[in-house]
Amino acid sequence: MNATATTSPDPTFYRSPAEAAAAPPEKLAYVVAFDRAGQRPDALTVIDVDPDSAAYGQLVGWADLPSAGNELHHFGWNACSSALAHEGHHSQDLQRRYLLLPGLRSSEVHVYDTQPDPTNPTLVKTIGAKELADRAGYSRPHTLHCGPEGIFLSCLGSANGADGADGPGGIALLDHVTFDVLGAWENDRGPQYLSYDAWWHLKHNTLITSEWGTPSMIEGGVNPELLLANKYGHALHFWDLAAGKHLQRVDLGAHHQMVLELRPAHDPEATWGFVGVVVSTQDLSASVWRWHRENGSWTVDKVITIAAEPADPDLLPPALKPFGAVPPLITDINLSVDDRQLYVSCFGTGELKQYDVSDPTNPRETGSVRLGGIVDRAAHPAQPDQPLAGGPQMVEVSRDGQRVYLTNSLYGAWDDQFYPDGVGAWMAKIDADPAGGLAIDRGFFPHGDDFRGLRVHQVRLQGGDASSDSYCYR
Repeated sequence: MNATATTSPDPTFYRSPAEAAAAPPEKLAYVVAFDRAGQRPDALTVIDVDPDSAAYGQLVGWADLPSAGNELHHFGWNACSSALAHEGHHSQDLQRRYLLLPGLRSSEVHVYDTQPDPTNPTLVKTIGAKELADRAGYSRPHTLHCGPEGIFLSCLGSANGADGADGPGGIALLDHVTFDVLGAWENDRGPQYLSYDAWWHLKHNTLITSEWGTPSMIEGGVNPELLLANKYGHALHFWDLAAGKHLQRVDLGAHHQMVLELRPAHDPEATWGFVGVVVSTQDLSASVWRWHRENGSWTVDKVITIAAEPADPDLLPPALKPFGAVPPLITDINLSVDDRQLYVSCFGTGELKQYDVSDPTNPRETGSVRLGGIVDRAAHPAQPDQPLAGGPQMVEVSRDGQRVYLTNSLYGAWDDQFYPDGVGAWMAKIDADPAGGLAIDRGFFPHGDDFRGLRVHQVRLQGGDASSDSYCYR
């Protein structure tokens, strides 16, 4: 299971964002797929994304998990470019080789080796729910990032109660090589209770966390009473990265519900980034906020607002009928490696938006495409007569900023609320003009039976992508 020793750092560890963008493009995409019923095994799938390949846009690899009921969601690499700047990473021995797949419902983490055959990932270890609970005090692992000291695994729940359905959530630290659970990362939690994403500014010794809800708040779907009472997460937390100590909580306003994906600037000298907010309980709008350091402390400002779209109540699912509108539901955002383009997925309206953020204080919309959507059900150009369910959800950007990959499932119980007739499964590739503009690739459309009845969620790209790495040098 240990990474094979190398005489030089993994060539997919990039010293700078510019070096990452100039490296050879990805030829494979890894996509997790899950069984909503929890009866069949979830899977790690492999898709050919090389336009010169005869198998372009086709599944070329498939690995079933050994058990059912995991609900794969987010996942990531064991190691990345941050290895180049940190003692303890042992960058001469580490490789971007293993994918760690957290089960959001099972609390297990399955580790797959993508070598020697990248199209045939093999299971090498399972981190059990009991190990995670006993050693770190957490459950419901959600998002992971490779960083200083080890792999940072954000978790929604604690080990409290019979099934870990309560908080506080937080971060478990895993060893880069053995994948053993080392313990909880936090030494001083302060007021933080709800958990979701975690990212950092490595050169500024700062970690940021965001908020969704405890397992009991999310696993049955959106709880309308909790939502309208503004009980879901609505704050960011800033931490001393080396000390694991909470420093500052910034409240975005209670009606800004569910503060999710964190996308810090890739420039290692920068002290800003973006976070998406799913919905405002005042008007069903969604928003993107920018954090930055100002006068020695952290502040957060709203820089993008996307309004809800009026709709015939007869066309809406029961949860939305009283409102007569479709909320955008920003469920993912992604920032290009050069920090110039921000992509915002609107799961409700079925829209992917592109913004020029070369001035991060003043984003400017430069492109948009539609696929799916609660009401409009926009079709893929490869099958223009077949309206799509679901909408742009997880969004991943290639290192050179020219390709954007989308999948259409949010989270099983939440899919069912907003798309009660089903979301199916599809993946799309969008050609992106870094100067502005988006176009759907007509020749790339894995969907339906390609995924054997499973739903698809996050994408990881061979060699790294826009949300995999932290860079240490300019």
